[in-house]
Amino acid sequence: MYLMSPKSLRTFLQYVVKQLVVYRCSGGLPRTNYSSRKLVLPILNMMSERTRITYSRRAVSRNSEIKKDEQTVIEKEDDTESTLEIERIRGDPSMLQSMTVKELKELTRRMGVAARGNKKDLVSALMESLGEEVIGKEGASTIEQIGPSEVPSKRKSASSVVVEQKLETSEVISATPSKRSRTKQKSIKGTTPEENPVTTVKINKTSHKKETVVANGAIAKAGLGLNVDGAEPWTVLVHKKPQAEWIPYNPKVMRPPPLSKDTRALKILSWNVNGLKALVKNRGFSVHELAQREDFDVLCLQETKIQEKDVDVIKESLLEGYTNSFWTCSVSKLGYSGTAIISRVKPLSIKYGLGVPDHDTEGRIVTVEFDDFYLLTAYVPNSGDGLKRLTYRVTEWDPCLGNYMKELEKSKPVILTGDLNCAHQEIDIHDPAGNSRSAGFTKEERKSFETNFLSKGFVDTFRKQHPDVVGYSYWGYRHNCRKTNRGWRLDYFLVSESIAERVHDSYILPDVSASDHSPLGLILKL
Repeated sequence: MYLMSPKSLRTFLQYVVKQLVVYRCSGGLPRTNYSSRKLVLPILNMMSERTRITYSRRAVSRNSEIKKDEQTVIEKEDDTESTLEIERIRGDPSMLQSMTVKELKELTRRMGVAARGNKKDLVSALMESLGEEVIGKEGASTIEQIGPSEVPSKRKSASSVVVEQKLETSEVISATPSKRSRTKQKSIKGTTPEENPVTTVKINKTSHKKETVVANGAIAKAGLGLNVDGAEPWTVLVHKKPQAEWIPYNPKVMRPPPLSKDTRALKILSWNVNGLKALVKNRGFSVHELAQREDFDVLCLQETKIQEKDVDVIKESLLEGYTNSFWTCSVSKLGYSGTAIISRVKPLSIKYGLGVPDHDTEGRIVTVEFDDFYLLTAYVPNSGDGLKRLTYRVTEWDPCLGNYMKELEKSKPVILTGDLNCAHQEIDIHDPAGNSRSAGFTKEERKSFETNFLSKGFVDTFRKQHPDVVGYSYWGYRHNCRKTNRGWRLDYFLVSESIAERVHDSYILPDVSASDHSPLGLILKL
């Protein structure tokens, strides 16, 4: 009976009881002994209960073993997937930029990297960790430390790199949700780099497209080219509210002819590098090649994210022939912010910060004095997620910087360059309506930019030279924004009105793609 199921046993017991009743009624069981039925029923019920309990225990045991086996399989699969994911990221660190903050935090936990803060901080910490691991394992890594003339490769054994990404053309670069347009199609006109015929690009805003990029051999050399196939997406006008007279930026045809050799001039480059150590170690970038190509006199950097203890090592190895370099680092939050000026020309004086303790702990300003002008490199505070620093930005920082510049201007003209974290006009951002409450394009920031800089007599050199040109300097890593040219113009050269006419060229280098920002250039006649 212990091998019977509870249901079968119950049926059997009912049958036995019924037979006892029949047997008694037929005279086979004496009436005086029928009390034995009362003994049989409890015994049979107890046997039934024991059988039910036994079957329940067996079922629980089997379920437990099955769940345990399933959990073991799941854990093994999770460990395998986690290992594969980390290996993929080691092979292609740029994947970090497309991950969410939650995913980045989970990855830091798996890799044992101690990191906190916003997305940029997490990405920087992970890339630094990957860079140290790679350099520490000779001959066993997928990314190698390279010299100035070497070509970086993402995978040693692969002759080509295939990247498949899902693009949604209706997405906007925004920290806050925005309504998606229901327009089905929009024609975007632009010029090709050399022949200038009109090109029409149709974007289906409600559909998804798959795009495959194949880079044969090594990746674009030193981060100076976007793709080996010569794609130049910045030459396509991408804007959700374009005006009839607007045209896309194409530096190949929009820059003026070079100055004659006998004309004295100074060439300044400015660049938000989004982490200098990560740029050099993990993104395969060579500052030497940039210097060779552009032959600049002064290089201004923002968001270096280095600490004071790292400055001497970086100064020695970063760039030859530029013997004057001046660095300021964040002391209130390590590995954050940071600015620098690297120059062939020796300045007359150097100053760090604005001279206001409340503004000078994050390493955001370096000022150097040359014979004819003051040069400032600045990394203006971002208003942040939820616009939590917006009030500080527009009521304290911007007025203090504007007043500081006007004070300097009393003795010499001033040039301010850097990531000013503001797209001033609708022409400076691909989706104005969708980003009206995003940090960098709020009405408060735009008004502050106008009040504290432009209204005080400082000239936006790029906009002066290109009043109707849509040219961006920043593209978010998410949604493949650089490839689709959905960008912002956050980086500037602002100059005193007295030297605005001496600006020969103000330009952007959109093909330099080793950061989420591209470098800017200014050529000033002396």
